[in-house]
Amino acid sequence: MTDLVPALLGAPRFLIEPARTRIDYHRLRRRVFVDEQALFAVSDVDDRDADPRTIVLEARDPDGQLLGGVRLGPATDGPDIGWWQGGRLVVDPGVRGAQRIGPALVRAACAAAEQAGALRFDATVQTRYKRMFERLGWDAVRPVTVAGRPHHLMRWPIGRIAALAAATKNPLGGLLDGLNPGGAGFVGDDGAPVPGTDLIAACDAILPSMVERDPRWAGWCAVLVNVNDLAAMGAAPVGLLNAVGARDATAAAAVLAGLRAGAEAYGIPVLGGHTQLGVPAALSATALGRAAHPVPGGGGRSGHRIRLTADVGGGWRPGYQGRQWDSTSWRTPDDLRQMQGFVAAARPAAAKDVSMAGIAGTLGMLAEAGGCGAVLDVASVPRPAAATMGDWLTCFPGFAMLTAGPQHSAPAGPAVTAECGELVAGSGVVLRWPDGDTTTAITGGVTGMGAVA
Repeated sequence: MTDLVPALLGAPRFLIEPARTRIDYHRLRRRVFVDEQALFAVSDVDDRDADPRTIVLEARDPDGQLLGGVRLGPATDGPDIGWWQGGRLVVDPGVRGAQRIGPALVRAACAAAEQAGALRFDATVQTRYKRMFERLGWDAVRPVTVAGRPHHLMRWPIGRIAALAAATKNPLGGLLDGLNPGGAGFVGDDGAPVPGTDLIAACDAILPSMVERDPRWAGWCAVLVNVNDLAAMGAAPVGLLNAVGARDATAAAAVLAGLRAGAEAYGIPVLGGHTQLGVPAALSATALGRAAHPVPGGGGRSGHRIRLTADVGGGWRPGYQGRQWDSTSWRTPDDLRQMQGFVAAARPAAAKDVSMAGIAGTLGMLAEAGGCGAVLDVASVPRPAAATMGDWLTCFPGFAMLTAGPQHSAPAGPAVTAECGELVAGSGVVLRWPDGDTTTAITGGVTGMGAVA
């Protein structure tokens, strides 16, 4: 059947791939930008061409003839902070317009930038091509001048952060309407104060697919996410309950082995639970802790500075590249417990544990609960070198706490703390870049649960 595909669809007119050598691409650029358009006197080569991170995509016909190309890569020197820039889009004059090679190269560049973890992707284009970029979905930012000619700064809208928030948190307001979880003074918090006591209760379920494919890690994470929830409230853990569903005793044993290892590492006793065999994989856990004065998630106010305290050690969990950062399974119990005690010692105005919605989405939840919006300074976010900014702001980071407002200096073990933004009037989350430009990450509230009354 596969032999019929070329016959039915026809041979491709051109194929876009990363350049194996850039000689032909540079020749075509010189021919167009220097000889034809006279944008440059001698050469259009610049420092972006010398940057080893720069990617060149080429369109070639079935015979290997170069038809066009485009380059893209980080817009700044130093660490890649997720701000990328495209440029030097060029098409051979002999095929210009006929095969829509230019638009195809632009689309390919957008996909490549997002795959590389970019959260901002800009291009400076000649004004006559502004309309083409707008038809392709780009936003016009402002007019600029390049080589004495009118150009326009264009920006590709990247909705990765908003899409994650929509998938994980947006439905909560409607689903929980009327339940009033947390009680007075708490909206969307990581744990819930038990009325009339100093107890804090937290509950989390683990993705069934994760329980099935990586049961020991799932068991560890059932402990991890619950103690993180307690820690965000400034609570010390006192006990854990679990419910396990598994196809057989072997699968259940693997889950419980991970849960036991996590409980021992964090020093939280397993008080009891429920195990059911002969059913699809399932795992949930409930943790109890104590806090005389719980730290709310909604205590932030406009003007409060935002801090991120995160453990950037470790690496991607095998099988979860770009989604789950494992900074905990190799830490000592002392390291883990120091990090867990950070919020209780720091006593910020507001705190939230970074989990399913990622750093940016969780910041939006903290801001929403305080009746604010938030600005995140991208370049100031503590981040592992092995994680792209796009992945880091949308992954589960192991241990990471967002705090707002005045707080005491407090130890956080191996985790690092940095100021990286502020709460502002309004709603949603914007990313602020080193050049002062901002891009919208989330419009409006994340959960729809509103602010603390």
